[in-house]
Amino acid sequence: MAKSKLRPEQKKRLMWAGAFVSLLFVAFVLYVLSGLPSLEQLENPRPELATKVYSIDGEVLDQFYIKNRTQVSLADLPLHLVNALIATEDKNFYDHWGVDVPRFFRAMVKNVFMLRLREGASTITQQLARNLYELKGERENVFTKGTRKIREFITAVQIERNYTKQEILEMYFSVSYFGKSAYGISSASAIYFDKKPSELTLSESALLIALLKGPGTYDPYKKLERALNRRNTVLSQMVKYEFLTESELQQARLEPIILHPLEEQRTGIASHFVEYVRQQLLQKAENYGFDIYRDGLSVYTTLDSRMQQHANRAVEEHLAEYQKKFDRFWNWKYHPLDLKQVISHTIRTMDVYRDAPPEKKDSIARALKNDAAFVDSVKRATKLIEVVFAAIDHRSGNILAMVGGANFKEFKYGLNHITQTKRQPGSAFKPFVFTVAIDNGYAPCYEILNQPVVVPLPGGKRWTPRNFEGTFGGKHTLREGITYSINLVAIRTMMEIAPVQQVIAYAKRMGISTDLPPYESLAIGTGEVIPLDIISAYGAFANEGVYVEPISILKIVDKNGNIIEETFPARREVLSPETAYILTTMMEDAVNSGSGAGIRSYFHLPAAGKTGTTQEYADAWFIGYTPHITAGVWVGFDNKTVHFTNADGQGGRAAAPIWGRFMKYTYEDASIGMPLGYFKQPDGVVKDTICVETKKHATEYCPEKIEEVFNKKYLPEPCQKHSSWRWKDEEKSKSPVNF
Repeated sequence: MAKSKLRPEQKKRLMWAGAFVSLLFVAFVLYVLSGLPSLEQLENPRPELATKVYSIDGEVLDQFYIKNRTQVSLADLPLHLVNALIATEDKNFYDHWGVDVPRFFRAMVKNVFMLRLREGASTITQQLARNLYELKGERENVFTKGTRKIREFITAVQIERNYTKQEILEMYFSVSYFGKSAYGISSASAIYFDKKPSELTLSESALLIALLKGPGTYDPYKKLERALNRRNTVLSQMVKYEFLTESELQQARLEPIILHPLEEQRTGIASHFVEYVRQQLLQKAENYGFDIYRDGLSVYTTLDSRMQQHANRAVEEHLAEYQKKFDRFWNWKYHPLDLKQVISHTIRTMDVYRDAPPEKKDSIARALKNDAAFVDSVKRATKLIEVVFAAIDHRSGNILAMVGGANFKEFKYGLNHITQTKRQPGSAFKPFVFTVAIDNGYAPCYEILNQPVVVPLPGGKRWTPRNFEGTFGGKHTLREGITYSINLVAIRTMMEIAPVQQVIAYAKRMGISTDLPPYESLAIGTGEVIPLDIISAYGAFANEGVYVEPISILKIVDKNGNIIEETFPARREVLSPETAYILTTMMEDAVNSGSGAGIRSYFHLPAAGKTGTTQEYADAWFIGYTPHITAGVWVGFDNKTVHFTNADGQGGRAAAPIWGRFMKYTYEDASIGMPLGYFKQPDGVVKDTICVETKKHATEYCPEKIEEVFNKKYLPEPCQKHSSWRWKDEEKSKSPVNF
């Protein structure tokens, strides 16, 4: 039979059809290739890695990430974890070149018969290609799935050409998703078991490998039985491929799974400190070009996790007791005008009010003011006691512990009171005044009148300050002025021997960054300060006159171990060692027998410090130091219309117990090993006896003597009153004769 010949027009159509099919094929190939990682990406993969924040004692405080992922080394992983992966996901991993071809074609045949494209047949390398280069889309159909499988196929082969099997496993364990925001085995082991990968048991390893099939499907927190069944499947696969014996399988099945409670994962132990570090890292990112959420940095900080736990405990114990005490005394019915102001202010800060059209604002405000539940919530929130605590190694500037608010258990972002608020320090500012007096050559035994003063103010007003107790009279030494926190002595000291501008200059030099009012009222702390500033300023007294700028970050290291930045704090001598030591002895008295004696209920080792209480008990402070640590506490309220109502608002009662508890727990902690230390007397300071009556250098005839410290430059004159054994007769002869 003669062959039929195609007509010219048919040949032409076939030719065009062939060209079209060829064009579609080329377009498809180009489309597939366009979604492949570049050669540079293959050679230098950059998975998004979480930045880890470490304490100075090696604990992970927190992580910053979009994907909680950490790079790991195979040497740090237990062998049973690797074996569990291979037995479950890719038994021929060590034998293929990226794709298990027989397995691949078996899966494709099965897909054809089932008339749908399954996910099976992916090797570990193909899964890595999908995860590392994000080849999988959020929504896939048959076409996109098929395209993605081809891309995985090609990319897997390229990965095998560029990396060893060990490197592939390391990358796989660094990027795979295990659920609960955990990308990589390091994050997964921490989230599920609060362990390092090297500490995982066989059963725990099998459970984590089980999650790879479907983290949501096998979530052990929600579906524990299903997760355990999948874990058992992983263990059975390990027996099947001779990674385990039957007896090891049975033992692993019986091992209980103890999950790390999710509620303990919400915030770390140092939430305010970590946020303080995060803010600094964001500023540094502009200079160095790193991304704290993607680049897997290691940030080594100054914080000591053990001291932080002691700080948290001290704050929690004190506030639990003090909040109840305050609630018994504060009643809003006695403060109706304050309550109206608080409610109005709260409404103005709410989004529902701020975002409303102007014509609706009044009606929204009225509705909220008449809402009893809303009003009650404002009342409760406004009278919550707030707190600040920081502990610093004054020799290095290292911030050892930080609590920036009473919400330290839930805090993530928001107000950190220790660095972002300004409060009046009250009497905690007095040491700066007496420092100037001592530096100006006056001895601690120099006497100042404890008498009322009238200070003219701008506008014709007058300021008539008084002592806390309302009493006055006689003379008091500078030492007594600081020991018993006598307001009039501090004010007169500034007026007579420690000029206000000089005090401001000293405070600035010692680390106070805020503007201070150039008025005599500054002597009793009416200028506002940032808490971290004044706490670190006290460190200069403890550190022999050397101020060290407080720091929180020691160094920043990239994912390859290269140091990006190291921190070396600024240091400057702001006081002579002699003046620093003399002030320390004065503040030791404040702790041992004066306004700060409350700490001795908890802590009995050498310490110095000063309380602070502001008008109407609005702010309570205690700042003090040992030879090793300077720490400070502020207790008060965010809304300044609320304040303590009686002597319980004094710094010695409201703040000092937190300091005392912290030091007690820290010095008793054997894991920290704080040594017993004493304040070192410099060579330029001498101890000598003075006459109790005249406050001059005691002679052998002075009837009563006490010991005092002096700068060798400013030794006191000998007592003239008791210059001989006949001083009583001499006194009588000088007395007027009465007839």
